[in-house]
Amino acid sequence: MSSDLWSFSLTTYARPGVERACLQLQSAGVNVCLLLCGSWLGQRGVTCNEQRLQRLRIVAQPWDADVVQPLRALRMQWKDCATEDAELKKLREQVKALELEAERHLLLRLERSAQNWPQGEATDLTAWLEGVAAGAANLDRDALHQLRVAVTGT
Repeated sequence: MSSDLWSFSLTTYARPGVERACLQLQSAGVNVCLLLCGSWLGQRGVTCNEQRLQRLRIVAQPWDADVVQPLRALRMQWKDCATEDAELKKLREQVKALELEAERHLLLRLERSAQNWPQGEATDLTAWLEGVAAGAANLDRDALHQLRVAVTGT
């Protein structure tokens, strides 16, 4: 188990099926950084409750809206044009790197917010995943299950 959220996120995202599941959930409106944070907290045995979920949302929402989403939108906007323009392709790769760095900073902020929450109290990762994904349009439960399996191995 990774001790920090960033390492956990990189390891988890690299597991088979996780990237696809996260992108499906992201397209339904779920914040992938919150999903990974919830997975990390669930694996650490931190109890999920509405106060904690709300705290994480308060931390994530402004950074995601003001930093991550604009970078992602620009990267996606340039996707087609960049296939035919080498200079734009290079810029797009730089924007992609900035987007990843912005997500890393968001994960660090989330980790700091949860650093004092007691560990080893709960074993239900599903509560974190469903809590983080609550309110998403057309939630893909299979993708959520795939993420849970990747984290727990069961």
